[in-house]
Amino acid sequence: MLDGRGSIRRHSGARLWLSSLWLTLFVLAALLAPWISPHDPLAQDLMLGRLPPAWVAGAEPGYWLGTDSLGRDVLSRIIHGARIALVVALIAGTATCLLGSALGLVAGFYRGWADRLISRLVDIWMAFPPVLFAILLIAVLGTGLTSVILAIVIIDWTRFCRVVRAETLNQSKMDYVHSAKVAGFTRLRTLATEILPNVLPTIIALLTLEMGIAVIVEAILSFVNLSISTDQPTWGGMIAEGRTSIHQAWWVLVFPLIALFLTVLSFAQFGDGLRERFDPVLR
Repeated sequence: MLDGRGSIRRHSGARLWLSSLWLTLFVLAALLAPWISPHDPLAQDLMLGRLPPAWVAGAEPGYWLGTDSLGRDVLSRIIHGARIALVVALIAGTATCLLGSALGLVAGFYRGWADRLISRLVDIWMAFPPVLFAILLIAVLGTGLTSVILAIVIIDWTRFCRVVRAETLNQSKMDYVHSAKVAGFTRLRTLATEILPNVLPTIIALLTLEMGIAVIVEAILSFVNLSISTDQPTWGGMIAEGRTSIHQAWWVLVFPLIALFLTVLSFAQFGDGLRERFDPVLR
């Protein structure tokens, strides 16, 4: 049994460190984009259109991942696209977490009419297909980064609410909660100092997962040209462009797709690793 747990811990630690490494690179690329990009991501040169990556015959020096049909450097556009992805992940993920977790804690701890009201609202909200709901909201709110973030928050708060509510219900039945009540703790103090710390590992795991989902949603909206201006480099926009020229310039599609995949996967693995590391039950 000990060997099994040790193997699980080592596996969890490896996932945590590998995902942390990629997310660190992702954040650094986003923060340092103006200084580390080899070229201007918006600069066009039709004479350099569809240059292959540096290791393929016909490449030009300095264009490590090649260029797109307008001669724009793919690596520079991926690096600058990371800035949009990071902003959406942090702001939309955090706002969604705060809203959904607060409602879930209230519903799971206070129960009664508050639980019934919030639960019915969640059921109604989840009846809408999320992607179609996001497109509808963008159509109403208008395109732009703020609209994308608002659409993600409006749609995804239900995920936090349902999971946190269920976890709060379980924690409310524990002996330590009854002991806090006997000790004279108010309900708000019991919720804040006793239940919340034990629900926090689940919230953190959901938060990192939501950040990855926010990156995907922004990429989907960019893919269908419903995110920010088409002049700004986004991973979804690059994928949409690369799809139309996959046979002539596969690198325009493949490299932003890899960046998107690794970022979303790393967010998910990082959250699971943190939960396994800090959750007292799993430890």
